[in-house]
Amino acid sequence: MATDPSEYEKAMPFVGAHLAKIERAVDRTRASHSGRPFVEVRQALVEALEHEGAQRVVPQVVDELARQISGTPVIPPPDIHA
Repeated sequence: MATDPSEYEKAMPFVGAHLAKIERAVDRTRASHSGRPFVEVRQALVEALEHEGAQRVVPQVVDELARQISGTPVIPPPDIHA
């Protein structure tokens, strides 16, 4: 199924505006909560996203951004073949 290229062009300003809101929320959270515990960072990020009007972010993306801001290391999944 092909998508009409004009639909993409129409959507891009809205996508760009939404991404700018997310970026502002992440920047604000990073400035105020860098290195803090994950739970605290995630809550601050959720509040910053709400403040920007960008609540519609996939929860896994919010988790990953909060993890990066907090500096929480990635815990690899267990090796089931060991």
